[in-house]
Amino acid sequence: MKTIALNDKWLFTKENSEVYIEKEIDKGENVNLPHCFNAVDGQSGDGMFKGECCYQRKLNITEEELNKFIFLEIGAASLVAKVYVNGELAGESKCGFSMFRAQLTSFLKCGENLISIIVDNSRHDDVYPLMADFSFYGGIYREVKLIIAEALHFDLLDNSIDGIYLTQKGIGEDKFELKINGKIINELTEAKTSKVEFKLLDKEENIVFNKTIEVEILKEAEFELVEEINNPELWQGIENPYLYKFEAELYSKGVICDKRSIDIGFRTVEITPDKGVFLNGKAIKFNGVSRHQDFAGIGNALTKEHMDLDMSIIKEIGANTIRLSHYQHNDYFYSLCDREGILVWAEIPFISVPTTSDKENTNAKEQLERLIKQAYNHSSIYCWGVQNEITIAIENEKIYEMVKELAVMAKELDSSRFIAQANIHSVANESALNELTDFVGYNLYYGWYYKEMQDLRTRLDDFHKARPNIPVMVTEYGVDTNPKLHSYNPTVKDYTEEYQLLFQNNALKTFNERPFVLGGYVWAMFDFGSEIRNEGGEKGRNQKGLVTIDRKLKKDSFYLCKAYWSKENFVKLAGSRFVNRHEEMNDIVVLSNIKHIKLYVNNEFVSEINSSEPMKKFESVKLTLGENKIKVEAFDEAGNTYIDEMILKHVKEADESYVLKKPEEQTHVTNWFQKFDLSNIQEVAIKEGYYSTFDTIEELYKNEEAKAIFIKYFGDMAESQQFKVMMGLMTIDSMSKRSRFNIPKELLTVINTELNIISKKQD
Repeated sequence: MKTIALNDKWLFTKENSEVYIEKEIDKGENVNLPHCFNAVDGQSGDGMFKGECCYQRKLNITEEELNKFIFLEIGAASLVAKVYVNGELAGESKCGFSMFRAQLTSFLKCGENLISIIVDNSRHDDVYPLMADFSFYGGIYREVKLIIAEALHFDLLDNSIDGIYLTQKGIGEDKFELKINGKIINELTEAKTSKVEFKLLDKEENIVFNKTIEVEILKEAEFELVEEINNPELWQGIENPYLYKFEAELYSKGVICDKRSIDIGFRTVEITPDKGVFLNGKAIKFNGVSRHQDFAGIGNALTKEHMDLDMSIIKEIGANTIRLSHYQHNDYFYSLCDREGILVWAEIPFISVPTTSDKENTNAKEQLERLIKQAYNHSSIYCWGVQNEITIAIENEKIYEMVKELAVMAKELDSSRFIAQANIHSVANESALNELTDFVGYNLYYGWYYKEMQDLRTRLDDFHKARPNIPVMVTEYGVDTNPKLHSYNPTVKDYTEEYQLLFQNNALKTFNERPFVLGGYVWAMFDFGSEIRNEGGEKGRNQKGLVTIDRKLKKDSFYLCKAYWSKENFVKLAGSRFVNRHEEMNDIVVLSNIKHIKLYVNNEFVSEINSSEPMKKFESVKLTLGENKIKVEAFDEAGNTYIDEMILKHVKEADESYVLKKPEEQTHVTNWFQKFDLSNIQEVAIKEGYYSTFDTIEELYKNEEAKAIFIKYFGDMAESQQFKVMMGLMTIDSMSKRSRFNIPKELLTVINTELNIISKKQD
């Protein structure tokens, strides 16, 4: 088998894409892959292109190649794609984050062939995601290659990458069982006998085992082999991610027809409800970050260089686990996690709202199958995530059934890993949803979207008390942060670096003080595109990252996490971008994993601290008018010295550029419902056959009177694209159970008084 990269010489057009199924593009743009066709507008907040586009390329096939078996492999195309060869449909995909292959042999001719790929990133009610807080980029955003296979080959069309599955299982002290499964395809009509040789090699190329089996193949044949591995060097996460190399070679008449090479690390992961996580029997805390496949000006068309950069930054911060959100990521990045020892939460985009048109939830199941089969052999993956905040609009038995089906399916596909889910905060501790997976995560934003940041502790304690047998972690926590904004008195929704520091420090302390909490995934590692957003002084971006979307600026909270997690000694002064200080006395905050710190102002010694706290504070440090040179020295136990410096300017007046400019009507906090008279409210008995707050908003919109009442109370909200997606599922009553809508009970009564006199019969 050989592969040929097909990443260059593509023509691209957004015009009349279907015309170019069999007709050559006449005025297209020359592009190379990976390519994203809305990379810039997907991050600008000024409207993002969604629709069909066409990629086209000519492909020359020799007579020798035409006698082989030819497949086209597309790394990913978002969100749906159709592949045409010489005008005929050869394959399609509705899994916009997964690799897919199309068998081209029967569509090709000797000489020049026309490959047309129609890609569509617009919303489809039967394709996930339907709605989410990230931009739905479009394009062929991963690499494409041609596979030319012999008549005998490992399965290329079973939705996996390798066609071989390696399952490891610890069966005793220093002993593992390795099960090898796969399928061989015979493209010819007559039966064939083949041999398959399996090898396991250590890093020094020493053979751990070498076995050969003989397989009789008519059309296809499955194989299975179980080997015992004694005293393997363990994959110890970030401490020592030791990998062996597994090789499989398929022979026919003594000639190699096909081969695979797969890295594998031997490890065990145990998750408990009271003592946390154990990797190879050693207790660890999940010090995690979440990552989107997103880069400034690139969209999701990341190259290996972009992914290498991301990994280097994640390694610097000291994280030991990544939540790859909210979909399947590039296989190369899973491989990076294998090599660097980063444990991975991998998941599908069954997110926010479920489909209303597909009762079988087919697309979620297909994306789950592709994720598990394609990422199966990555030792870094410890769990499969089956849903994220799927109860945003409504929580009911139907959703429980959907999640349960996905969890059962995941376990059937891979019984060796944990099944997990990430709940929105409004899912009650006692909810039946929490019983459907091996452990649960909660996305908790106490102190940002609701309540106070200290309430995070209470919520986790309450969950553990209510559900002592269910392991729990925090799968999202964070605040939007614009590094241009600063405050002496940081507070919720000021978008300052200083508030992000307080928020992050509270969360990390909370996790570390509770052994039963598995850990957390900060939301997020990097800022990312979100077309629906316009807040914190930036449009089109979610700014909860510890690092900016271009990877050029690490916010102060990055170094706080590094101080908590990293074993690499360092010292960092917080507030270096808060240059202009209008107060004479200032607190100097130092982020470091070193205890002994000395502070100097204008080269004069001021004070010193001995503290193991990652965030240390020199209080009430006096600045002189004009520039002040701030320097800290940190001394580790080995006698090494670490230094950081910054310049602060003591100015007479506050720098207004540090404060977010808000529209006049937003200069103080008000409850949106205060414009309605909610006094002297009397309860109303709901009558059957009439509209009420228990009808979905979609149902209300079918009646002009009911629609007018809804718009009267929720008109501004109804303009949101997110809201329009949720209309078919959400009722006003279910909205009232979400703290972010802030709907008082009295308002529900007022709305019911008006709705419940409108008969449904007239419809």
